[in-house]
Amino acid sequence: MISKKKSIVMNEDDGYQLSPEDLPDVKDERQRRKERLAGSLRIFGRFGFDEGVAGHITVRDPELSDHFWVNPMGRAFKLMKVSDLILVDHSGTVVEGSGLLNGAAFTIHSQIHLAHPDVNAAAHAHSIYGKAWSSLGRFLDPLTQDSCAFYKDHVLLDEFTGVVLDENEGQKITRLLADKKAMILRNHGLLTVGKTVDEACWWFISMERSCQAQLLAEAVGDPISIDAKHALETYKVVGSNLAGWFSFQPIYDVLVAEEPDFLD
Repeated sequence: MISKKKSIVMNEDDGYQLSPEDLPDVKDERQRRKERLAGSLRIFGRFGFDEGVAGHITVRDPELSDHFWVNPMGRAFKLMKVSDLILVDHSGTVVEGSGLLNGAAFTIHSQIHLAHPDVNAAAHAHSIYGKAWSSLGRFLDPLTQDSCAFYKDHVLLDEFTGVVLDENEGQKITRLLADKKAMILRNHGLLTVGKTVDEACWWFISMERSCQAQLLAEAVGDPISIDAKHALETYKVVGSNLAGWFSFQPIYDVLVAEEPDFLD
C-alpha cells in the first residue's frame, strides 16, 4: 500500500520533482500542469478516446484559481502541444492562447472548477466502451481489482437532455458529482476528476477499461462481483488520490520518451 505520509519523487531532472505536491514557484507549477494536460490529451489520442471535436480535459491555473487551461476545440488530441492550450476564465473568455472554446467543455468544467476548489482537473471524452456502458444507465459493479477504484465513488446522471450547453445542466452535473471521482452520463459517456491532471486522466483510462471488462464479462456469462468488504478494502488501496497519480506516471514517461514534441 502506498503511504500517504511521504511524497513520491520519481526524478529531479531540470530541478523538477515529479510528485503530487505543487512546485514552490507558481510559474514552474503552471508549466508542469500545462505539460501534464497536453500529455494527457496525447495519451487520450493514443487510447482512441478522440472522436471528431468531442472531448476535453481541463486543469485549474495554480495562480488564477478562477481560470483553467483546456484544449482548443478542433485540435487533434494526437497532435496536442503545450503551446496549443488556451486559458479560460469563468465567464468563458479566452484570456491566453488562440483557438475555439468548446461550449460543452466550458459549461461542464467551469461549473465543476467553480463549485469544487479541491478538484484541479477534469476529463471527459466520447470513448467507445464508456459510451456503450452509459447507454445501460447502470453503475459499474466491483468485478475486478481495478474496478474497485470506483466502488461507491462514482455517480450516475440518469437522463440525457442533449449536448450540455446550458449552464443549468452544468450545475446539475456538478451537484450530482459532489465528492465523487467519476460520473457516468447516460447515453453520453464518462467524466472523471482529480486533484491533479495525472489522476483525472488515469481514472478515465481505468474507468473506460472497467466498462470494457464488464461489457465483455456480461457478454459471455454471469460475472461474479467482489463482496462489499473486499471491494472496500481494495478501494482503499487502488482508489486513493495518490494511487491515481502514481498509476499515470509510467504512461506519461513513455509519452515523454516517444513524443517529446508535445512539450513545445
